[in-house]
Amino acid sequence: MAANTPNSPTTTDTFFDFATLAEKERYKLEGGLNAAPFSFFNAFATDPAVVGIGIGSHDSGRPKDTRHNIRETRQFVVNLVSEQMAEAMNITAITFESGVNEIAEAELNTHPSIHVRPPRIVGSPVAMECELMQIVELGAEAELVLGRVLAMHVREDCVIDPHKAYIDTAKLNLIGRMHGAYYTRTADLFRMERISVADWPGLKPTAPPHKR
Repeated sequence: MAANTPNSPTTTDTFFDFATLAEKERYKLEGGLNAAPFSFFNAFATDPAVVGIGIGSHDSGRPKDTRHNIRETRQFVVNLVSEQMAEAMNITAITFESGVNEIAEAELNTHPSIHVRPPRIVGSPVAMECELMQIVELGAEAELVLGRVLAMHVREDCVIDPHKAYIDTAKLNLIGRMHGAYYTRTADLFRMERISVADWPGLKPTAPPHKR
């Protein structure tokens, strides 16, 4: 979701400046989920930290305002959505005419960002301030927007250790869109460690190539 009108700053978030974080710490913070009216969103890299948003057009063929705004300002903020914000997010997805402030319609508030002009949305458990890196055209009506993450704001009660960038991801209570009108809750997590080559008992023999 995007915001347009700044309000007073907040003191209830933990601020991570990506310019001072090591790549390892950036990786911990960058888990990306589709949690906004844009169905296609994810993290693509950690050094530099990059997120991508797939932006299409309205059913009428009219380009979405977000495409124009990002091209003009070269800045944007990605606000992840908690289950408590689901109804407000759904309101911002309404196909209003250009010029309508969706933030006001959803009765949301904003806070000023640190590095970019667009503000972040109050109540979002995670907000990423981004500057435009590249726009990849995906046909006449769609494009992939790649943004470099300059900073991340995480709700303070979800931060376990700000010095090591440890986040209680389950406590964020994020949601993501699956398909159509179906969404998923991300609080139901399970842990599975990656397997190293050293721990693998042995490679299965490879069959020789078939000769004709």
